[in-house]
Order: sequence, then C-alpha cells, then structure tokens
Amino acid sequence: MSTTGGPAFPSADFEHHEYTGMTLRDYFAAKAMQSLILTYAREIEINRPGFDVCLRSYQIADEMLKEREQK
Repeated sequence: MSTTGGPAFPSADFEHHEYTGMTLRDYFAAKAMQSLILTYAREIEINRPGFDVCLRSYQIADEMLKEREQK
C-alpha cells in the first residue's frame, strides 16, 4: 500500500488509467483535525500557541495508516 493509503473515495479515470480524488491519508487527517479543533481549540489557542494542528493531524493520519496496514 502507498504512503497515502490510496484513494478515499475512488473515481476511475479510465482514459488515463488512474484514480482521482482525495487520498485516504488526507481524509484521515481531516477527521483528526476536526476532532483536535473541537476538543482542544481553547487550550491550543491559550496554552500552546505553537501547536501545529495541521502537522499533528497528519501525524495521526500516518499512525492510522500504519495500524491499518497491520490488519
């Protein structure tokens, strides 16, 4: 499996023999980001101004993909 996890919502482009759309990694990161912001928005803003929500979201997504590969 690729480091992106492949397409999250595949849509076949038969003319170019490829799948287009959002990657599974991007989808996982978006879900993680949503959760981080909803859960820790005030704490992140006040106590951790250097906390990079985007970076952390992709780190979580990468861990999810690693776990998925072990199944």
